[in-house]
Amino acid sequence: MAIITLTTDLGDKDIYQAALKGSIYKLLPTVNIVDITNNVAAFNVQQAAFILKNSFHYFPEDTVHLIGIDTVYNDHTKYLAIRYKKHYFVGADNGIFSLMFDEAPEEIVEINIMQDLKFLHFPLADVFVKTACHLAKGGKLDEIGLPVNDIENKMNLQPVIEKNLIKGVVIYIDSFQNVITNITKEFFNNVQQGRRFVLNFKRNETINHLSWHYNEVPVGEKLCLFGISDHLEIAINKGNASGLLGLNLNDKVIIEFQ
Repeated sequence: MAIITLTTDLGDKDIYQAALKGSIYKLLPTVNIVDITNNVAAFNVQQAAFILKNSFHYFPEDTVHLIGIDTVYNDHTKYLAIRYKKHYFVGADNGIFSLMFDEAPEEIVEINIMQDLKFLHFPLADVFVKTACHLAKGGKLDEIGLPVNDIENKMNLQPVIEKNLIKGVVIYIDSFQNVITNITKEFFNNVQQGRRFVLNFKRNETINHLSWHYNEVPVGEKLCLFGISDHLEIAINKGNASGLLGLNLNDKVIIEFQ
């Protein structure tokens, strides 16, 4: 069964999510629609990119990932369909693809399906749905668009190495209020080289031990670990790390090696 995933900022309270799913089922009644999330903060391309980048590879090859973030029509933004690591992605060329992809996609086309004017304010239910269903049925990219080589470029903020320090920032706070930084496991290991470390963050808080799981410390105690995204997380066992530790998006964290 074909799969179309949804990553959008449509929320759960309005008609928009229902309109999107209904439009998909009209064209492809047998498709399996999977919500990755419909609760991305409005127009937050970075948040959507982080979620989708760290989840799409769990799905079977040829899954179609429909991205509904900042898709309203304007003269400057292209709509793209992309094949990357044997998956398909459909979305606006607003920088999200450069934030998600670590290497060049296998194929990119600018979608040339005619926009129905009655959906001009909501192309998700028209151009995006038609594209996603075409690909989910096994259609080819070159049948719905013309090849392009470039995508809109946005840069993820990268951690910085200074002498015996890594300087990073908070890039995501999950539903459990775990605080996720831009320091990856690979980056950390390359710099650490087996040395001891101290993780410093707000309120002069420190952690000097990597945990394997959240329950490795007593309930209410803070810890750090590399989570499912392979990014360094600051957490509290069964607690609200973001709120209790005062950590928010873009706050700085520093790892000092000894």
